[in-house]
Amino acid sequence: MHDDAANHLAFERAQGVLPGGVNSPVRAYRSVGGDPRFIASASGPYIRDVAGNEYVDLVCSWGPALLGHAHPAVVAAVQEAAARGLSFGAPTLGEVELAEEIRRRVPAAERVRLVSTGTEATMTAVRLARGVTGRPLIVKFAGCYHGHVDSLLAEAGSGVATQALPGSAGVTEATAAETLVLPYNDLAAVEEAFAERGSQIAAVITEAAPANMGIVPPAPGFNEGLRRITAAHGALLILDEVLTGFRVSASGWWGYETSTLGATYTPDLFTFGKVVGGGMPVAAIGGPAVLLDQLAPLGPVYQAGTLSGNPVAVAAGLATLQAADASVYSRVDTVSTIIGSAVSQALSAEGVAHRVQYSGNLFSVMFGEVAEAAGVHSYAQVQASDTFRYPPFFHAMLDAGVSLPPSVYEAWFVSAAHDDTAVSKILEALPAAAKAAAAATR
Repeated sequence: MHDDAANHLAFERAQGVLPGGVNSPVRAYRSVGGDPRFIASASGPYIRDVAGNEYVDLVCSWGPALLGHAHPAVVAAVQEAAARGLSFGAPTLGEVELAEEIRRRVPAAERVRLVSTGTEATMTAVRLARGVTGRPLIVKFAGCYHGHVDSLLAEAGSGVATQALPGSAGVTEATAAETLVLPYNDLAAVEEAFAERGSQIAAVITEAAPANMGIVPPAPGFNEGLRRITAAHGALLILDEVLTGFRVSASGWWGYETSTLGATYTPDLFTFGKVVGGGMPVAAIGGPAVLLDQLAPLGPVYQAGTLSGNPVAVAAGLATLQAADASVYSRVDTVSTIIGSAVSQALSAEGVAHRVQYSGNLFSVMFGEVAEAAGVHSYAQVQASDTFRYPPFFHAMLDAGVSLPPSVYEAWFVSAAHDDTAVSKILEALPAAAKAAAAATR
């Protein structure tokens, strides 16, 4: 067991000034119970809380820490950039270099607009799609999370799913009516929606490989089917790679799917975040020049941001992408497979029905007999799984010094810094966690 007193005091203090004591809802541990850990420092595969407890980290800042925490090359790049000035409100060569690196990895992103958050990226993509097509409606999928954009919160995953919220107060009926929510992995539903309202649909937005309702990979041909349907009706396809971009491969899920899985489609627009900022607030929208040049100052679709392309943030992102070579992706792939397999073995040994689902090197656990028998392919199936087994599993791992995502609806992340020692600590913690999951009751 770890000393939790300092974390409890920190949480009490935070609740006096921050709504719910946090600045992003899933951090509050509402779905797993207990006090959130307040992190004081991190390095490599480890995080340390304010009580001095150390944990092997399987959150990795929700994805950005691909290289591990406080990677020397990234820290040096940030320090050097900060010494030159924190923000200028003017163009810098760093912005150009980061955009060029994104395009090098994803050639279909011929033009890139940098923003500060994934929410800004998806918001801009949706506005651009509407501006280019002159149409009002957006199609999204239940369980996919695209940031806290008003019109995209309907039946969203991530923190919305964690708190069992249907959407969000403050989103008007008129705004919600601009979004059509369809079941994920159901091309027939997409065909039907376009048959009925295709002339009004500006775009379909989808997570490249959903990771905000747990890992629910796209069925073979699903993304290609979306491309076919949208192209036939003059709508755009927005591939949200905020979580998968530059993490599941050097060129994200699209690159993984086209190079490894044999897919042949290209979306109209990409959104990137997380890894592209290396732990700093950077995100991007990318696509062909004919579309991106419709953004101001060249085109009529307005988008702006005082801190977009912040010089310190882009330095972190560029250093991360430059250091993320083939050996980094190989190590992340290997470690995710080792841990995922060990999780499955431990749960099976205790008779816990489950399935570990993967999208590349992203993975998560789905509990229940239905999941074990046939996998989980939609948000409805995720919600019907045995989610009650996750909180005791989570806390048993935490007590053993392993920090998992504090929600069953999130992906697990590893880094290239997860060496054999860190992996061993995870594996040693699993038997007790599996027993806790087995003993759980509704």
